[in-house]
Amino acid sequence: MGRPFPQRASGAAAGLLGCSEHTTPGECGGKKLFPDPAPLYTGPHAALFPGFHPRQVMRRAETMVHQVLYRALVSTKWLAESVRAGKLGPGLRVLDASWYSPGTREARKEYLERHVPGASFFDIEECRNTESPYEMMLPSEAHFADYVGRLGISNQTHVVVYDGDNLGCFYAPRVWWMFRVFGHRTVSVLNGGFRNWLKEGLPVTSEPSRPEPAVFKATLDRSLLKTYEQVLENLESKRFQLVDSRSQGRYLGTEPEPDAVGLDPGHIRGSVNMPFLDFLTADGFEKTPEELRAMFEAKKVNLAQPLIATCRKGVTACHIALAAYLCGKPDVAVYDGSWSEWFRRAPPETRVSQWKREKA
Repeated sequence: MGRPFPQRASGAAAGLLGCSEHTTPGECGGKKLFPDPAPLYTGPHAALFPGFHPRQVMRRAETMVHQVLYRALVSTKWLAESVRAGKLGPGLRVLDASWYSPGTREARKEYLERHVPGASFFDIEECRNTESPYEMMLPSEAHFADYVGRLGISNQTHVVVYDGDNLGCFYAPRVWWMFRVFGHRTVSVLNGGFRNWLKEGLPVTSEPSRPEPAVFKATLDRSLLKTYEQVLENLESKRFQLVDSRSQGRYLGTEPEPDAVGLDPGHIRGSVNMPFLDFLTADGFEKTPEELRAMFEAKKVNLAQPLIATCRKGVTACHIALAAYLCGKPDVAVYDGSWSEWFRRAPPETRVSQWKREKA
């Protein structure tokens, strides 16, 4: 796979080069026609890349990453065909992960009225750490395993998650990330969500699903999860880039946190703002990987470097993890406590906000 050995210039080629046909191979007038070959790769797992140069290894590694990543999105067409073909069962489960702010819509009630045939309702209020003072914190391994096992999900199940938000996608990426952080890789988000399922006239039902319980073993992947202490340490070490997915107004502190008591808006010092809505098209679909890469580049976020996603309560931060995953970066960590925890625990000098100044 290395560069071919330079051949002797001959015939017309030798004439064009101004050389004799009888010069030393690879030379012309005592000068080398070709630079010395670049050194071969000798790093980790060199046996997997015999004869490769370092740049070739990097390209091959990137290709391999894309090949092993499980598909993060499935289309409404694909899911509709799977439903029609009767493929839903132990090998394929669908979850409605809708959640709405109190006093707006009732997620479970809407599920009971209509949902994708065969889908179960994933109640994120039930599948979280209810003892934590912060919002939407992850449940324990045992809690998650028991909850999803009762939904008929095993470690061999392909899970498809959607929600009914008018945006096309809101809470589904959080549940997608929850499965991944608990060691389950075969999980996808329904691209376009229930909004587009309905728009396309695909079948719905009011019949609740009653899946046979399954055994799920949860193993927490700590590389995908960051704690308050780790983010605090990162302010000094700067080993990770920190990206906040909330709206610009909430990030800057010029507009309030919705439905929040005792929680001022603002952001963690040093974080970059990438509102999650920007990752979606007007029709509620995820933007293309090319568009997403351009967005990260515009914010000077380097996808080749470690990245932590944050928001208010660890929900829309998962949109950043999903967008990066679609760009081939599967290792984005989410700060689960996010601003909800940071505002209440972090030193004042690490909180940046225009809120008090504007309200004074």
